[in-house]
Amino acid sequence: MSHIDLARYPIHAPASADYEAAVSHARAQLVADGCAVLHGFLTAPGIAAITAEAEAAAPFAHNSFSRTNPYFTEDDATLPESHPKRRFFERSNAFIPADNFAASGPLRGIYDFPGFDRFIRECLEERNFHRYADPLADVIVNMAQAGNGFPWHFDTNNFTVTLAIQNAQSGGEFQYAPGIRENGENFTEVGRVLDGNSGRVTTLNLQPGDLQLFRGRNSLHRVAPLAGPTPRYVAIFSYVEEPGMVASPERCQQLYGRVLPIHYQRAGLRADRLTD
Repeated sequence: MSHIDLARYPIHAPASADYEAAVSHARAQLVADGCAVLHGFLTAPGIAAITAEAEAAAPFAHNSFSRTNPYFTEDDATLPESHPKRRFFERSNAFIPADNFAASGPLRGIYDFPGFDRFIRECLEERNFHRYADPLADVIVNMAQAGNGFPWHFDTNNFTVTLAIQNAQSGGEFQYAPGIRENGENFTEVGRVLDGNSGRVTTLNLQPGDLQLFRGRNSLHRVAPLAGPTPRYVAIFSYVEEPGMVASPERCQQLYGRVLPIHYQRAGLRADRLTD
């Protein structure tokens, strides 16, 4: 039994009118601002099953408390203090690495469901579309508790697909500035977002079971501060433009608390020269 609401999103039937309608709707949202939300992608039992799986894996999350800039890089004293690369913010967050989710579990059951990759690729309209090859990061769960959430940043991977599992008691909204560096780093506008005076920021209140397609490589985004005892769980399915790509050793250590040999072997394998 699938945890996906196949009546609403028949990803197993690509020739159906409902399938085409779902793809067209997602494409329109992505064209508008680089983000599409497919409400109610999961069934109620699916939400319950994945919530239970996330809670069981929560003890294996890598908790980190640090100060980071939007690029996850070290301070560069050669730049002005106001430069975005020198703007550091408190980060209190946790990621449950991908190797904690079994192939037979409900989370990977969605990722590996026949037609899921095809559906996502067609929504994104991308020719160069591959699963993230990182064994720690292809399918993960972000666990955020009361605190500062995840400050403004860019994603290493080009296409991110997220699945809302459980919301915090309050806060935790997803905020983003779409396509802010599609034509280059655009440090000036990035600075405006960090200062809180940019008109390009959109706020989303995702609900459990919502599937989100997001172009996070070029869109600055964050998880707003949250409060209360209930953790916020969001699953992340990652896709990239080039086969075989993994996170850099530095990024991997920051987010997952460990580095595997593959991260050193494939360091520097990227399709662009943007700062990470």
